[in-house]
Amino acid sequence: MSAAILEMNQITKIFPGVKALENVNLRVEEGEIHGLIGENGAGKSTLMKVLSGVHPYGAYDGNIVYNGNTCEFKNINESEEEGIVIVHQELALIPELSIAENIFLGNEQVERGIINWNKTIIETRDLLRKVGLKIDPQELIKDIGVGRQQLVEIAKALSKQVKLLILDEPTAALNEEESENLLHLLLEFKKQGMTSILITHKLKEILKVSDSITVLRDGQTIKTYSVKEDKVTENQIIKNMVGRDLSNLYPERNSNISNEIVFEIKNWSAYHSVDSERKILHDVNLKVRKGEIVGIAGLMGAGRTELAMSVFGKSYGKKISGQLFRNGNKVTFNNVEQAIKHGMAYVSEDRKEYGLILEDSVKDNLTLANLKKISSKHVVNQSKEKKEAETLKNRINIKAPTIQQKTINLSGGNQQKVVLGKWIFSDPEILILDEPTRGVDVGAKYEIYKIINELIEDGKSIVMISSELPELLGMCDRIYTLSEGAITGNHVTEQTDQETLMTYMTQSWRS
Repeated sequence: MSAAILEMNQITKIFPGVKALENVNLRVEEGEIHGLIGENGAGKSTLMKVLSGVHPYGAYDGNIVYNGNTCEFKNINESEEEGIVIVHQELALIPELSIAENIFLGNEQVERGIINWNKTIIETRDLLRKVGLKIDPQELIKDIGVGRQQLVEIAKALSKQVKLLILDEPTAALNEEESENLLHLLLEFKKQGMTSILITHKLKEILKVSDSITVLRDGQTIKTYSVKEDKVTENQIIKNMVGRDLSNLYPERNSNISNEIVFEIKNWSAYHSVDSERKILHDVNLKVRKGEIVGIAGLMGAGRTELAMSVFGKSYGKKISGQLFRNGNKVTFNNVEQAIKHGMAYVSEDRKEYGLILEDSVKDNLTLANLKKISSKHVVNQSKEKKEAETLKNRINIKAPTIQQKTINLSGGNQQKVVLGKWIFSDPEILILDEPTRGVDVGAKYEIYKIINELIEDGKSIVMISSELPELLGMCDRIYTLSEGAITGNHVTEQTDQETLMTYMTQSWRS
């Protein structure tokens, strides 16, 4: 066994009403990639915040031994001075500043009280080279993609002489190619002697690069594996994460699909919201039957979200044309309110930006999309609101102490359930679910899948957008493939596979 660079012993952290960590132990050996995995709310991020000083010494019980010394970090600056650097899932970059300015923000290259920009640019260029980015250091963050922004965050960590790099869900918003590049970079860092902790829900990724894996569940350490020696499998990890076997990742559904077309899109086209000369959707045609889950598969940039938002009350796009039909009747949705009135709901891929008011309670978020149901003469009946919110919380199993809990304090999986609950409360006939399980662990995914199936069994219809082809194949009855803003295929799920879908997703409709 190699020497440990980090030992966290008997860590306990309590928030008001919640024990987030209970006697957690974590040992990370020098020079390894250590995977940290668990359901949303298992305590992973809280543990890393204890390590980094975000939760300062004295705010938790237990001790931290780093490089053989007991540490009592009072803030994040103290941990960074020791070479412990965290790259959070929510990127902490300032869009209006350049790459160079972001990398050295708070760590400016100063000589005699003046920033040496020449030195800043040279050092930024060297850091970008180390993370494999060939890009102008003076380019603004807002002008580069999420994948490159993630690499800029890692370059920023390298500027702080990092010895222990912690990556929290680094590939959550990346496409497959960007994810592969980032994992390759981690392996390169390992060759150079750097130690890393990787937090992710993607089991294939964590098994691909990790030397050891620690599983947390309900704020406790469940097991630590040596990947090679223990010959770890995905099923083993899942069982330890959720405390039960998930032999079938996609719950069975009683399918009762009608021949009735409840929603149809005809010849739908739209132009970019900013660049009105750039056409992003080209004559899209799509049908949804009652009781059916219809998938939309496409690579990043194919126009999946743009299609969903343009249909849902023209909330995205310019010069939109085409026709929409509900139960055979032509309808027009000029705004979101009209779409909701016609029985539509849209669960955004970005729950924090478009799905939730994070500072509001679970109750307030759950009832937000249908205040009329709990109001009389434009006044909310608070007693009725509490009763409805409580019923919905229990129905979809939102794990929160009370309905008064602030939504920002929930795990990602439970936040996603709140978004779903909000739209279920609007009693829609058709739900468009855009990446409904993004950033959600395998246990919470299963629960969300069950909610989706229950909606279908109630006679609802669903359009499901997902970047995960196994998810679409596991949940949908039919799958449309989208490429460059156009439909390239309509596939019956039982008669297709990932390779076929990918072929159509990369097929140009122009050829």
